[in-house]
Amino acid sequence: MIQITNEDNMELMARYEDNHFDLAIVDPPYGIGMDGKNNWSGSKHEIKEWDNSSPSLEYFKELFRVSKNQIIWGANHFISKIPFDSKCWLIWDKKNDGFSFADGEMAWTSFDTAVRFFRYHRGQQTDKRIHPTQKPVKLYEWILMNYAKEGDKILDTHLGSGSIAIACHNLKFDLVACELDKDYYDAAMKRLKQHQQQLTMF
Repeated sequence: MIQITNEDNMELMARYEDNHFDLAIVDPPYGIGMDGKNNWSGSKHEIKEWDNSSPSLEYFKELFRVSKNQIIWGANHFISKIPFDSKCWLIWDKKNDGFSFADGEMAWTSFDTAVRFFRYHRGQQTDKRIHPTQKPVKLYEWILMNYAKEGDKILDTHLGSGSIAIACHNLKFDLVACELDKDYYDAAMKRLKQHQQQLTMF
């Protein structure tokens, strides 16, 4: 079952007991800004303030409370807020070949395994981009296949484009997720429903 709400993630997590979720896979704002004078300048997306600051220490404490394991994208931006003794970092190699943005992204994990790379060119995404930091469905499917077990309950506190919801639907994982921004929430829900309808046609 996939449950997605349009609300603040702290309100969502407050409703759940300790260790309710088996795995949290989250992509919080990195705090690098999106005001047109920074890394997002030139973006075709509407300028919003969601990336002007990163989540609070209280957010991370709550995330660790409600989940048994965590995968946190952009963790290199949160040095003072999460433990950094993990052996297992996930690296999305975007195969940019000189593109102006970063060649990859890093995720901290709570797993005691080796560093792993997922190599997937950003240009291989066929879905329309509805969020400036939209990640591929294939990336989330790879994560679920390698770091989640059948029957695991998955949490995402920053739904964004909804790629993780599509991956969970495809692989039959239960997901609880939220998105604070109403525009992104509506777009992600529309994207998920269109995907589900396409699958039922075949």
